[in-house]
Amino acid sequence: MRVLLVEDESRVAGFIAKGLREHAYAVDIAPDGEQALYYAAVNEYDLVILDVLLPVKDGHAVCRELRASGFRAPILMLTARDAVDDRVAGLDSGADDYLAKPFDFKELLARLRALLRRSTNLRPPVARMADLTLDTASHTVTRAGKPLSLTAKEYALLEFLVLNEGRVVGREQIAEHVWDESFDPFSNVIDVYVKRLRAKLDTGYSRRLIHTRRGEGYIMTPQPGAGDE
Repeated sequence: MRVLLVEDESRVAGFIAKGLREHAYAVDIAPDGEQALYYAAVNEYDLVILDVLLPVKDGHAVCRELRASGFRAPILMLTARDAVDDRVAGLDSGADDYLAKPFDFKELLARLRALLRRSTNLRPPVARMADLTLDTASHTVTRAGKPLSLTAKEYALLEFLVLNEGRVVGREQIAEHVWDESFDPFSNVIDVYVKRLRAKLDTGYSRRLIHTRRGEGYIMTPQPGAGDE
């Protein structure tokens, strides 16, 4: 899942981004409201974490403009203000949830999971395909009951493929959801990670789950003959 984090305090932004990346989220950081609107216009995000007190344009204004532009992804507002009127103002501006600072990082993760489950692209607590099972809360993966050891980025790629089961996803789509703005579109990093996943996921099993469509991308399906290789 790709997240836009809008936070002007660099220390706080660094702390949140580091924690999210360790839990398989791709994170872009915008330090002010105008930059946030620009990022949201040129990139596709699954969720926005939006501070209220921002330079240039505050979080309420950013939230209203995002919604007015048709932005549909969940928005979680962060703020040091915890009065009822502040929470109401945030929700009325278009936010889906509200979390007051300081907060426990475990609660932030839980709220993000809840928002993603409620979003248009439903992210179930447990995703299953054939004999493969993903727990989207704990990021544990098993195949035929056997646990698989994946890095955070390998897990993020696998989750994206599983949630798009039966659909061909191109490298551009994968980059938009699994990597952040630092991704080099001319690199072969996606192919490298797919190869690593195949080695861990399909080796030793008669039925392959990850298939390649040459010139198109990848498709996750237990159906044989779904790809070129």
